[in-house]
Amino acid sequence: MASATASAATGAVHDRSIGDIIRDTRSLTAEQVERILSYQREKGTRFGEAAVALGFISTDDVLFALSQQFHYPYAPEDRRNLSPELVALNEPFSDRAEGFRAIRSQVIMRLFSDGTAHTPVAVVSPDMGDGKTYFAANLAVTLAQLGGRTLLVDADLRGPRQHEVFSIDNAAGLSSILLGRGETQVIQQVQGVPSLFVLPVGVTPPNPLELVARPAFGLLMRELSTKFDHVIVDTPAASHGSDYGVIAAKCGAALIVARKDSSRIGALQELVTSLSASPTKIAGVVMNEF
Repeated sequence: MASATASAATGAVHDRSIGDIIRDTRSLTAEQVERILSYQREKGTRFGEAAVALGFISTDDVLFALSQQFHYPYAPEDRRNLSPELVALNEPFSDRAEGFRAIRSQVIMRLFSDGTAHTPVAVVSPDMGDGKTYFAANLAVTLAQLGGRTLLVDADLRGPRQHEVFSIDNAAGLSSILLGRGETQVIQQVQGVPSLFVLPVGVTPPNPLELVARPAFGLLMRELSTKFDHVIVDTPAASHGSDYGVIAAKCGAALIVARKDSSRIGALQELVTSLSASPTKIAGVVMNEF
């Protein structure tokens, strides 16, 4: 089985001041720093507010500096266009990101509060376009922002997208592992988020259901749950077949994602009924408005 051996950073919050971080990040000159300090003394403002008022930095620079000081992963401005769907990383102080954090809290309370080994969580949805991949990616980001080692597995062997969302290589991945190939470094660390890792699909196979139905997939999920604090698994939409049910059963838990004003009630009820008849624990149903 493949595994990742990157170690997560630990330790106390750095004692660097916001001013030091802003100065180094924006390469402020000594003259600019002196003008900021002078403005700060005159107006009685914070260093960041003074720098923004003088036009040396933007408000976003202040937020980025705060994220660095408190070890809170926040994508720098030049990387946001590469992964626009990652709102929890690109806009961690937005209402949408706060919504993901609220869901994260519910997931932790419902599935992990008893202190037992962390159960992999499959993210499922009735149909394509429900936002399942978007939701799985951002949930994984918010879990990683807590500091625990988090793995996002793309098990959508029919239409994988997580490698596109995170702008990572997709030459090898889950399909290679399930075929027993000795690929290396199939689990990739996300740039700028030390605690977040992604296992992409790799080559899209012609027999996706057969691959996830094999014992190897269940064994892999159990192994990964011992190496990571949280494992989130993206799945094919239920409209594509029974893959989602097989994956969810081997994970042990599932979150259902439906799309507001789009998902059909009948399809959603059928999905819930199907999972309820399996060993899968349903953690909840999420209504996606985006």
